[in-house]
Amino acid sequence: MIGIDLQNRKPIYEQIVEQFQTLIVNGVLEPDSQMPSVRSLAMELSINPNTIQKAYSALEQEGYIYPVKGRGNFVSGNAGLRLKKQEGVYRELRELVGRSRELGISCEEFTERAERYYREGQKE
Repeated sequence: MIGIDLQNRKPIYEQIVEQFQTLIVNGVLEPDSQMPSVRSLAMELSINPNTIQKAYSALEQEGYIYPVKGRGNFVSGNAGLRLKKQEGVYRELRELVGRSRELGISCEEFTERAERYYREGQKE
């Protein structure tokens, strides 16, 4: 379910946060379903439990999960999470378009490449 790329420069807790966000937004983890315990996920991934706790804290702050005292963490039923995640992608796209313009990449070339990469992603 969750995998860690040790070659990735992104901190491990951020990788965990992003993967859980994707699973929650895409409905793989259903609302009110229980998250893996900190200890069991740390053992499964062979990482420090503090790293998992940091990821869970970030997910809680962003509204993806909620804690139940003595029972663990559960997936939030917040329907706005998908929209929030999409807005983040659009914000990144706006920045990417700006950098592309600075480099002199034409709109036609940019959109052609974007369409090609989008189609390639569908084949995976």
